[in-house]
Parts: sequence; structure tokens; C-alpha cells
Amino acid sequence: MIHVYVGPTLHRGEPLLAVPRVRVLPPMRHGDLFDPAVRTGDTVVLIDGMYHQVAAVRHKELLAVMDQGVRVIGAASIGALRAAELSGCGMTGVGAVFGAYLAGDLDGDDEVAVGQQPDGSWRSLTWPLVNLRRVLAVAKHEGIVAPHVAAGLLAAFREVYYPHRTLPAVLAVSRRNDAEPFAAWFQKRLSAEPHFGDVKRADALEALLLALTTTSAPQTAPATSRYWDTGYYRRWVSHFATDSAGGVPMVTARRVAYQQLFDPGFRAVWRAWLGYLSEHPGDGTPGMPLAARVERLIKPHGRQIPPHALFRPVPDLSDPDTVTRLLAHETAADRAAITRYAACNDTARRTQPGFCPEALDDRVTGRALQRLWHCPGPQDLEDEAAARGFHSSAHAVADLKHFMTGLLHDQEQHLSNQELTDAQ
Repeated sequence: MIHVYVGPTLHRGEPLLAVPRVRVLPPMRHGDLFDPAVRTGDTVVLIDGMYHQVAAVRHKELLAVMDQGVRVIGAASIGALRAAELSGCGMTGVGAVFGAYLAGDLDGDDEVAVGQQPDGSWRSLTWPLVNLRRVLAVAKHEGIVAPHVAAGLLAAFREVYYPHRTLPAVLAVSRRNDAEPFAAWFQKRLSAEPHFGDVKRADALEALLLALTTTSAPQTAPATSRYWDTGYYRRWVSHFATDSAGGVPMVTARRVAYQQLFDPGFRAVWRAWLGYLSEHPGDGTPGMPLAARVERLIKPHGRQIPPHALFRPVPDLSDPDTVTRLLAHETAADRAAITRYAACNDTARRTQPGFCPEALDDRVTGRALQRLWHCPGPQDLEDEAAARGFHSSAHAVADLKHFMTGLLHDQEQHLSNQELTDAQ
């Protein structure tokens, strides 16, 4: 399978995107490569990516997927930029834009950045600098502008913030810089050739052709390149892990957080998991019962310290066995509550402009957590959070925010039902 991440660089009607073994996806963002549909032996073609309003794809994500036997080709836009940065690690770069980045002739993200239609069509609203460079090169070759005029125009185009660099803006800047003949010529060429100057499109098509016509084994990162396998990467894996629960895709981290927060018996679940890790350590050292491991650590100090205060591992939520152990008490009602609370957040986003769970007040959520766990003071809250597998009460508060809207909705429903019962 060929997974193509593309947005404004190519129109969805391009014939190469309609080939049966091509899977067309929106511009890549952080987390997209954790998609279980991307498998060993596949090819990823990275053309466009998101980076302004969301986190961009990390280099470690690309290194990891290559290390798993996926061939990764980059071109045209962020694909060209990442390919130049990772050319020594197995990523294949294609096209003129990639070549310019690799040679150091280009070094700015804004060279390929464009503003996009907000309607989901991913159509470009603006002109990237790399395309304007090509247009100016043709204009110089045809004698429309002198070299010094072209250099001045490029500098003027660069001063326009990339989401504002529309065709009318480009033409206006040209006229303000006494380049009316260039502006008229540019408009005429575009009328005759809709893709005139579009070097990004040409590079993207070249990358697609390469993916479709080559059958060489996927390139992998060197064996010594597992420096991508860091604590941050493992957190990303867990953050983006999803699974099917009752036929419905659900975010695994949200399911675990729900149990940590709402299951009265989760302290025992967490302790049992710590016990399993103690008897089956992943570093190859001999296993031992959790109580013995704790005793060995605290005996020299003569203090009583609970296991959850000593050990705070980050679970790998891509591991099915870990997930099964942490969701030992999960019920169908729990999963239904998670779905219902997510729907409440979606409703709030539609009805309250600017709403996002993360922006909820820490103090209000913290007080709700204290009531939920029956914790009278801050230290009690910290102890309970640790016993439930959180690194701190602040982390527990951050997770509870995603359920707060649903909790408030449930409380309102409960009060309404109580009032109705009283009235009867």
C-alpha cells in the first residue's frame, strides 16, 4: 500500500491519486504515522503537512516508521524539507525543492508554506516562495525582468507573510515595485497555463511516480539510529494508541485515564501492574516480588514507602498485555460514559466558540477531583494520584478536564430527574 499525505500541492482529481493501491490522506501532522494501517513493506509519500495550527510531524516519527521497514519518500513541501533533514537516515527525497534544501540553497520553512482553504478541500489560497522563484527565473530567461529587478521582487515577496501571499497580493507587490510588465506577463501565462511555475506540483507527481514504479525493498534507518526511541517517543506512542472497544474505535489513553479517575478499585489494579513489572522486568534483569524489591530499596533508610511512591513507570499503551491489565475493571458502561463525555465536548465546541477542555480552570477541576476521590487536602490528593498511577495530581487534573463537561451534564440530568421525581 502507498500512503500519500497530500493537501494543497495536488488536486484530488490527479489521476495518479486514483490508482487502487494509493491511499490518499490529508496533510500529515504529529501522530499520523502511528496509524496501524501503515505496515512493514508499505510506502509513505510525504508531500504536505500541517504545522501552523497543530504540531508538525516529528523527525523521530519518520525515523521510527523507516526502522519498521516502511519506505518513506518526501517531496514538494514539508516532505522535501524532512527528506533533506533525514537524507542520511534512509528517507528518499525527490524533486527540485528537495535538491535545493539538500544543497543549502533553501533553508526556510516559509519557502514552501501556503495558506489553505478552511472548507476541508485543502486547496491553496497563496503562492509559496519556491513557486515564485521559478516564475521569476522564467521571467528573467524570457527577458521580462532584469536580474536585479527579479531579486528585488523576490525580496519583496518574502516580506509578505505567507498566509497573505495571494495572487492579488503578488500582483500588487509587483506593481508597487514598478514591475507592471511582469505582473501583466504573469497573469497572461497563468491564463494559458494554470499550473505555470508550480514546481511543488511537478515534484509531488515525480514522487508519486517513483512510489508507483519502483519495487525495491523499503529503505530502513541504520541499526544504530534507535536514538529516536526516547521517553518522549514512547509517550507519543501511548498518546496516539487506539483500539476497538465493542466495534467502536477509542483512544486507549482516554480509556485508561477514565479507570484511573473513576474506578474506586484502581489502586489495586495499579499495584498489581507494578507487581507484574517487578517480576517481569523489561531490561533483562532478574525478576522479584514487588514487596522484596521495595524492601531492598528502603531498608537502608529505615522508612516505610509505598511502591507507587518509588516506582512511577510510563505504561506502553501500544502493548496489548499492558492495556488488558490496566483495563481489568473496565465495563461496557465505562466505555459508554467515555463516548457520551466526548459527545458533550463536541457539543461545547460547536456551541461555545473557542472552547477546549484543556482551557478549563485548574482550580475548579482540582476541587472536583478532591470531591471525586474524597481527599480533604492537597497532600492527600498527591498521594491518591500516585497510588492511581499519575505522576502528580496536576496530571490527574489535566486528564479530568476531558471529562468535566460530561460530568456537569450528568449532574444537571440527575438534578432534573430528581426534581421530576419530587414533583411526582
